[in-house]
Amino acid sequence: MLHAVNHFAKPLRMLSASLALSVFTASAQAPADIRIALVIGNAAYAGNAALANPANDARAMGETLKQLGFNVVEVRDGSKAQMTDAVAKVRDTLKGKQGIGMLYYAGHGLQLDWRNYMVPVDAKLGKASDVAEQTVDLNSVIDAFKLAGNRMNIVVLDACRDNPFAGSTASGKGLAQLDAPPGTFLAYATAPGNVAEDGDAKSGNGLYTQYLLEELKKPTAKIEDVFKRVRLNVRKQSQGRQVPWESTSLEDDFVFNDGTRSPTPGDPAARMPKVQDRQAAERQFQMEKTEWDKIKDGTDLDVVFTFLQKYPSGFLSETAQFRLDQLQAIRVTAQPGKDGVTPLPSGVRRWHLGDQVSFETTDGLTRIKERETRQVASLLGDKVIFADGENVLDQMGGVLKSKSGIFSPAILTAPADLALGKKWRSAFQQTTSSGLSGFTYLDYAVVALEDVQLMGRSVKVFRVSGRGFFNINGGGSLQLEQSLWIDPSTMRVVRTDRLYRGNGRIFENSSTLMVDSVSAKR
Repeated sequence: MLHAVNHFAKPLRMLSASLALSVFTASAQAPADIRIALVIGNAAYAGNAALANPANDARAMGETLKQLGFNVVEVRDGSKAQMTDAVAKVRDTLKGKQGIGMLYYAGHGLQLDWRNYMVPVDAKLGKASDVAEQTVDLNSVIDAFKLAGNRMNIVVLDACRDNPFAGSTASGKGLAQLDAPPGTFLAYATAPGNVAEDGDAKSGNGLYTQYLLEELKKPTAKIEDVFKRVRLNVRKQSQGRQVPWESTSLEDDFVFNDGTRSPTPGDPAARMPKVQDRQAAERQFQMEKTEWDKIKDGTDLDVVFTFLQKYPSGFLSETAQFRLDQLQAIRVTAQPGKDGVTPLPSGVRRWHLGDQVSFETTDGLTRIKERETRQVASLLGDKVIFADGENVLDQMGGVLKSKSGIFSPAILTAPADLALGKKWRSAFQQTTSSGLSGFTYLDYAVVALEDVQLMGRSVKVFRVSGRGFFNINGGGSLQLEQSLWIDPSTMRVVRTDRLYRGNGRIFENSSTLMVDSVSAKR
């Protein structure tokens, strides 16, 4: 591979420069594991607190999960005692089996002081102090799963309906945003701090559960794809009034139908795909790109929805999601998390005329530093054109053009939205001015929220880990590792560390840091 690396050394250095630019820029098979689900549906609340569908939702969910190999403990219209007894039963049954625990809850839920509570039908909540005594803390279920020693937990809450108790007991609308504990997939029917639609008696199920049931019954129900497709369907049906939300810390992927697990992008075993896998990735990318290029400039929402349904975790899914959010802004209110962070919503412009940034790049091998300042000189549609005329971004901050050449699609670093545990894929083709070309593939995962010193002040930023390969057309491949730090308030990459490896050698090692930023008047 060394002859190919030497042949492509100059384009490799040029690619590194462009990456630096992005700094500112039906019946299931027998499962292979022990699975137990606690399914609770509370609808028969007193008076105006009664709900139409949670009992139906629980019944349907219990039947579906049984078909998927889960043993189901079901509670309908449960009192607090019945709910807590069921939690203990599931904990004791799972204990020591390294199994999968799942909670599905439909009914009233509320938040108080950054904790979420499921409301039993016998609760009589008149003041905040009643909550701990009369409801079931979601953390008690998560703790039960932890005590059982489960290898994986799935928590699904269709509990964000309009809350008749909220005026006197809750500290906010809907549920509080929580980061998924280790080994857990956490799903809400709508975004934190917002409410979901219960549906009517005629529909038989709440809007969220209706689509979740449909996706679970599909032949290959991969967990993250299931919930991404549910999110799309609910958003489309509600015209953006309800947008489901997920947080994950899973280290394995999981398929509902057969229990298959596979390494996620953060697993060291997945860092450098085999040659045949790299070739398959490039073929898959080309197929997705061909379809996306036909629709990317259109304004038909249904076409973008269809693309995302087909490729919920594809190479261009983040780009398609951003485009969807440009065409149809979501109608839920973004709420800050406990850490005070409110990321810039997807689809919102990230660059404006007159914006200026400076960054410093350090060569990790020679320790030579270079500093550069660039300013946005013009905006042409979704293109952000800098004053030097050589550098062009898109509104996501992806690099379309630089001194290194042209990139198709743009080099994507900052995704459509950010949350701890979020994963996405990216790939692009590079063509240099000399006619050489290459293909780059990366898997990304948000691994931490950190305080960093940036431009003389402390800023909370998300740290992202990226791993993949740089495939030299007609030659070999280099392993590419990246760490990115993204400011959620601007969705701009403020620091990038890059490393290229091949045959045990380091061929490129550099770090780029934003050292100044001037935002034009918005």
